[in-house]
Amino acid sequence: MKSIYNKIALAFFLLLFSSSITFAQEIIKEKIDTIRKSNVDHKQKIDGVVAKVGDYIILDSDIDKAYLEISSQGNSVKDISRCQMLGKLLEDKLYAHQAIQDSLKVTDSEVKSLMEDQLSHMVEQIGSIDKVVKYYKKNSEEEFRTYFFDILKENKLTSEMQKKIVDAVEITPEEVRNFFKSIPVADLPVFGAEMEVAQIVVAPKVSQAEKQKVIDKLNEFKKEILAGSSFATKAVLYSQDPGSRATGGFYKMNRKTPFVKEFKDVAFSLAEGEISAPFETDFGYHIIYVEKIKGQDIELRHILLTPVITEDALKEAKEKIELIRKRIEDKEITFAEAARTMSDEKETRANGGALINPKTQDTRFELTKMDPSLYSQVSNLKGGEVSLPFMDEDQSGKKKIKIITVTNRIEAHTADYSKDYTKIKDLALKDKQIKAIGKWFDEKIKETYIKIIGEYRDCNFTNNWLKK
Repeated sequence: MKSIYNKIALAFFLLLFSSSITFAQEIIKEKIDTIRKSNVDHKQKIDGVVAKVGDYIILDSDIDKAYLEISSQGNSVKDISRCQMLGKLLEDKLYAHQAIQDSLKVTDSEVKSLMEDQLSHMVEQIGSIDKVVKYYKKNSEEEFRTYFFDILKENKLTSEMQKKIVDAVEITPEEVRNFFKSIPVADLPVFGAEMEVAQIVVAPKVSQAEKQKVIDKLNEFKKEILAGSSFATKAVLYSQDPGSRATGGFYKMNRKTPFVKEFKDVAFSLAEGEISAPFETDFGYHIIYVEKIKGQDIELRHILLTPVITEDALKEAKEKIELIRKRIEDKEITFAEAARTMSDEKETRANGGALINPKTQDTRFELTKMDPSLYSQVSNLKGGEVSLPFMDEDQSGKKKIKIITVTNRIEAHTADYSKDYTKIKDLALKDKQIKAIGKWFDEKIKETYIKIIGEYRDCNFTNNWLKK
């Protein structure tokens, strides 16, 4: 049972705090201000308000919750004091408070959509929302949803305020140069070894017969559902979409939800209660059932089936890429030219097959941070050498045959202004953003009602929360 609860906590907090550590706190009305009391004999602390920022309050138990949240993500809390934890909670409250003062727009419908999306993922990972409700000691799903809504709304306000501050910060080439010059030579950063990588992809062709099998199966499902079968049950049993299968194919979306265009076009063309004909996307073939239309939001279910890639198709793809590799090795064509004219991957084709680092959005991959599966393919390649063909699967489960090459190697080195301008610019911008955030805190703390109670007034905070 304990392992199940640990899994619940991990899934819950990974979904909530994937981009940064954000602490979930309940917004409690001031009239419930249960001030800390003390037991004279045992000096036992009873939960109460320890701080207030604008209309937001922080309970002593909120600090304990924050420790739990960090621990649930597998991070150590041994070096984090209660004063430091309270300081982080005060920052979050000030962000959220100021977002309201600045009229930053966070609509209830936006939060509800986010909540439904995250709850779907939680249920998929955990198995049942009842387990989540039980773990958080709520009396009902409705009570938990109210609690969860408040968490998400405060987190959204916080992130919008942070984004507003950071997005306003710009940096000029002169500032980058001055930042670099200000770093003592002995303190210049050392950038790790990097490489630039390119690939050619050949996707096995799906036969028309296999496509038709999937279309026929979806049409059969549609007929059975119209005759009274459950769409949700069909999705649980047969859909090949791991993101929605456990919840019966359920998604809630609007025009801004990041779904592929073909899926959105069909979804928004249907009336409430209507089931689509089978249609194709990059992921396979779908049917959609629209359950409810609420203003700009649609609640729907879908079933995804992916046509089978036959052994003959895989063999044909491998033979094709082997011929491409031979032409490159025989110097008939360069790797980049082959990628532009013969690769089936449109995302890299135009750039001669060059891969983009998803973390930095440039073409360099630091070896120590490279995805292990990619590193294993390129680590032993010599300059200009092309790998043997290998099979890979994308996020949708589609099999592809690839060859890969290293186009450039950059050895570990001390930062050089001309060679590493992009990295130095990023460092300079982050430094300026940190200073802007510090200045923002100094200004907003002065003009915001902030109260810290009891022993926490003895804390040595980074920010001037006590207004000394």
